[in-house]
Amino acid sequence: MPNEKCILTTKDFTILEVMRDRCPDPDDALARLLKRKLESAVVMFRDDVPENVATLNSRVTFSVNGRDPDTRIISHDQMNAPVGLFLPITILRGLALLGLSEGQEISLINYDGAEERIRLEKVCYQPEAARREKQAVDRLAEPARGRPKLRLIRGAAQDRPQPMHAGPDGFDDPGPSAA
Repeated sequence: MPNEKCILTTKDFTILEVMRDRCPDPDDALARLLKRKLESAVVMFRDDVPENVATLNSRVTFSVNGRDPDTRIISHDQMNAPVGLFLPITILRGLALLGLSEGQEISLINYDGAEERIRLEKVCYQPEAARREKQAVDRLAEPARGRPKLRLIRGAAQDRPQPMHAGPDGFDDPGPSAA
């Protein structure tokens, strides 16, 4: 696909480069997909990655060839956790999902020679977005330090002139001697 692009964090990009360099067979399906990913990558700092992009350790919902969706966590390598929880990037589907945005599809030829169309339905959790959210909450929760941001100024109600009473003839001018 000529206009295929993926968004990778600097860390994810570096991991894929190392995987490509260590790949024993450059014509292997995984090696070909690694090459595609690296050539089409838009690399961003983790604070700049949109929250709808699948990054390492993201929990994603995806479908293969239009079948029922599945939810997994994209992991770096095989995990010794409950079966079906993780989808490592050392497997074609895991690598294919890495860097995709919600609604984006990618097609690949699997190890059996069959074409698979993988669609990222939703990013349910992304560690980079969760980190940004936590930092924002922490900033709001920090107590004020230093000088207060607001300063109370005595209002005009305190400085009102005192009313003067009019004399018995209704004239309230005290005359030049008052000056």
